Amino acid sequence: MSLVNAAVRSLLQMDKHYDAIVLGTGLKECILSGLLSVHGFKVLHMDRNTYYGGESASLNVSQLFEKFENGSASPAELGPNRDWNVDLVPKFILAAGKLVKTLVHTDVKRYLDFKSCNGSFVVKDKENIHRVPATLKSALSTKLMGLLEKNRMRKLLELVAGLHSETSKYKGKYDLETMTMAELFAVFKLKPNTQYVVGHAMALHLDDSYLERPAIETCERIYTYCLSLARFGQAPYIYPLYGLGELPQAFARLSAVWGGVYMLDKSIDELLFNEDGAVKGIRSGEESVYCNWLIGDPSYFPQYVSKTGSVARGICILKDPIPQCVAASDPLKKDRVPSCHQVILPGYEADRENDVYITTQGCIVKTSPKTAYLGFVSGLAEGQENEDDAALDQQALERELRGGLNLLAPCGIRHQWLYRTDVLTPNRAECEPKNIFISESYDATSHFETTIDDVLGLFERITGQQVNLDDPPKKPVMLGEGQ
Repeated sequence: MSLVNAAVRSLLQMDKHYDAIVLGTGLKECILSGLLSVHGFKVLHMDRNTYYGGESASLNVSQLFEKFENGSASPAELGPNRDWNVDLVPKFILAAGKLVKTLVHTDVKRYLDFKSCNGSFVVKDKENIHRVPATLKSALSTKLMGLLEKNRMRKLLELVAGLHSETSKYKGKYDLETMTMAELFAVFKLKPNTQYVVGHAMALHLDDSYLERPAIETCERIYTYCLSLARFGQAPYIYPLYGLGELPQAFARLSAVWGGVYMLDKSIDELLFNEDGAVKGIRSGEESVYCNWLIGDPSYFPQYVSKTGSVARGICILKDPIPQCVAASDPLKKDRVPSCHQVILPGYEADRENDVYITTQGCIVKTSPKTAYLGFVSGLAEGQENEDDAALDQQALERELRGGLNLLAPCGIRHQWLYRTDVLTPNRAECEPKNIFISESYDATSHFETTIDDVLGLFERITGQQVNLDDPPKKPVMLGEGQ
């Protein structure tokens, strides 16, 4: 990519016009750049940094210590940089979800390799970890609920399994378009704790507002979760080898194949506007380039975004994986094995309003060496931020993430870093009439469903077109073909 950047830099000249200028090479921006290019739009993609990824970058161990230890060198016992790819915002990919469909639709999958995860779990009684019961068999065997509740859960899963079947015994029995999810739960008499598992660990909702929305929305999300699980058996998630930093670069490569122009290490000095107030381009140093749409992450548009909260995050270097997850993934191998797990700690189990998400990774996904594991914890920050006192803020972060850190404690935490990321929300009513389109900050979840929803929503608002993810991948016409 560096050679491509050097080659295209000379192509940027005054008064050149693009359909879209994209600022920042985070995952959302790179997916948008790739989608726009594949659909025939002329794209210029710029970043003020010298590397791809933005907030979704992957760091080696030296970069990790430089970022969080005031430039200190990483300990020699952690090994060489080539063994580490530490994601700042780790998120799993649903095997049958929209991001996978986007990878297939754009044919980006050919640039990437993935590994299926070993398990998806939920916590009960603050410390007991159970596999998410997303199959009829697991619904009857899980220890998350009693015998009668298991049978009620099984019936709900039968309804979801037959959602798109004409022979389902539930076909036409309930009007899922009009009844709310709360009403559907009441029909099956599911208890609040079971509802929480279904809504948060399977449908992957961020809060309980889904209860008052049409039941079909949640049922479709559960269906996607179960379909994803059926593809691999142990867990519904996959993860790219060598970290999530591979994803932005893959979509950047896709955009370049379709004619997109990429430039790193390029300052964004001024936004340019027409007389009617609509954006017309940007100025970078002595050069100006023009566009119909200006797209970017929130950091490029401070005047059009507002801080609506923050996410507490933790990165840990571990000696071992979570023992309960390893035992549940492979009962015959309870010793130390390469693995990759997701654990959801419900808010009520952590004495919080919002869930805490825990991720562990081993060398199976090429993000750490064989001698270490990575552990990540994240949750929407609920307490007050102590911006003026770093020590007090560290204490506040420890309180926010205590439930997740307690689950990682038996793994042997060798190094730990706690930090915050701002939740920045664009003011669409102010910026989008000016043809400025801004992505939302990454949330606390450990999955990509909210991320891809934001991207597809942006694409539709920008172009007025919906992406049909079921379309076969398009192939660029190479020079000389068809002549």
